[in-house]
Amino acid sequence: MASITIRNIDDALKERLRIRAATHGHSMEEEARLILKQAVGGISGPGLLALSKELFGGDKGVELDLPSRDSDRDVPDFRA
Repeated sequence: MASITIRNIDDALKERLRIRAATHGHSMEEEARLILKQAVGGISGPGLLALSKELFGGDKGVELDLPSRDSDRDVPDFRA
């Protein structure tokens, strides 16, 4: 795992981070990791579901024609 050092953090910002971490039951270091992960780590889980519903829910989606699946394909012959 990599580590970073952040210098020259405003005292008020550090205090807000400390309070936010305590509110969530985390250390300041863990809270900072979570904030960074959320900011640059992409979207997944519940956030992805919510975004998908926002973008494609209701009348924003499209109906696609499904291909016919009347018959199976022939079984491949693996004999050499």
